[in-house]
Amino acid sequence: MELLHSNVIDMNINNIITTSNRPKVNEKGTDQMWTDPYISKNLLEIHLNPEINLASRKPDSIQATLNWILDYSSGSSLDVLDLGCGPGLYVEELHIRGHKITGIDFSENSIRYAKEQAKIKEFDIDYICQNYLEIEYENQFDLVILIYTDFCILLPAEQELLLSKIKKALKPGGVFAFDFNNERNLDQKIGVKNWETAQQGFWSPEPYLCLSEPFHYPEKQVLLFQHILIQENTMPKTFRFWTHYFTMNDIEKMLHDNGFKILKSSDKVLPEGGCWLGDNISFVITG
Repeated sequence: MELLHSNVIDMNINNIITTSNRPKVNEKGTDQMWTDPYISKNLLEIHLNPEINLASRKPDSIQATLNWILDYSSGSSLDVLDLGCGPGLYVEELHIRGHKITGIDFSENSIRYAKEQAKIKEFDIDYICQNYLEIEYENQFDLVILIYTDFCILLPAEQELLLSKIKKALKPGGVFAFDFNNERNLDQKIGVKNWETAQQGFWSPEPYLCLSEPFHYPEKQVLLFQHILIQENTMPKTFRFWTHYFTMNDIEKMLHDNGFKILKSSDKVLPEGGCWLGDNISFVITG
């Protein structure tokens, strides 16, 4: 019996060692936090916390972002599509400013909350729970936005696919606005390895050990933030968050290859405050 127990422990440790090895570029994890019922509820709380720049940015950054975008996209009532809208923080502000908004996100918890808030506030907003890579619009929007560096988490083929879908969704003269991680302060963006134990926490309502480790693939200009969730009597769960970084020349070439050109760009949109704010994040408007 003791030998059997020892073999089980050895097997689990070997699984952990194998799982925690440096993966191939863009290799997917075993689980997805955005659609996990428990974790997505915790993410929603983070989204809605106005004191932190996690999941969503603080209200001053949201205002600064929309001011910068709308300064170019003039018009009293624009048809706007917000991709990855989360709980609707940008959507609601755009609605208040007089625009017609469609918000898309594949987190059921976020969309449910956004719809509830729209009903309470009597906001006429169209929220859709969907993977935005599956959109099928044609000549419908004056402005499409993709904020909080969502473009960077997509695989290269997904970036190309999304650009083609956005191109089709825009009205003649419509524009696409998004932000991306640039190459500044990569040493800070990479972060450090750490581990967490908890009886109940962000990752699970049950006791767990979470091993977190960053990886850098400079030849592909991509960072990986890997989290391995270890619990009793279960196989380890692996959550991987790939995020690409780009130079402005990289973005300009990609957009050009997909029929876009940069109309406006800046790395001064966000306030200073760490490696994921200020001039570490660049913005473009393209059409």
